[in-house]
Amino acid sequence: MKLAYSPASPFARKIRIAAMELGLFDRIEFIVPIKAIPVTENEEYARNVSPLRKIPALILDSGQVIVDSYVIAEYLDELGGGKLIPASGPAKWQVKTDHSILQGMLDALLLCRYERMLRPKELLWAGWADDQFKRAWDGLARYEAHPDVLTRPLDIVQIGIVCVLGYLDFRFPDCGWRKTFPKLDSFHEKMMQRDSVKSTVPPPA
Repeated sequence: MKLAYSPASPFARKIRIAAMELGLFDRIEFIVPIKAIPVTENEEYARNVSPLRKIPALILDSGQVIVDSYVIAEYLDELGGGKLIPASGPAKWQVKTDHSILQGMLDALLLCRYERMLRPKELLWAGWADDQFKRAWDGLARYEAHPDVLTRPLDIVQIGIVCVLGYLDFRFPDCGWRKTFPKLDSFHEKMMQRDSVKSTVPPPA
């Protein structure tokens, strides 16, 4: 298997953490760097891997391509014995719902960064960027208010939370999330003791 990714991508970080926790990391060849920046052409990647030009993408030995970080995580979880995603019942649907929320939080943070960092200054829509950031912030408040999510055995939701918090540290280091969300801060510190989390921290910007 090959994973198209970037070390800076929180979506790809999720897959790297999951692969380590499932004992599958050594079975994956990591293809880096893959550029997935707006208004940057990458026709070979669009043609051969994903027309959306998004990462991560998992390329199986058969040539089949699996895209979307949750779908990739689900595939790896099936290979690894089903440790991160419940197989059925209410727990499965809650995990999928929580993961969708976290995925949306990361999407919002990415859009906020693109608006502030990549859009020409004369076209900047500050209110829109602020709204995107608030969506992620409100998501953090949700998990701060439900600490049971933070204390159960490791699952894909906890991995997703780690990736959101890590992306805030990476791209929004002065946002003050630790002071506002002390339960999430404690959770993050605990998770940083895991090799899978510590070793996948994005490189300095």
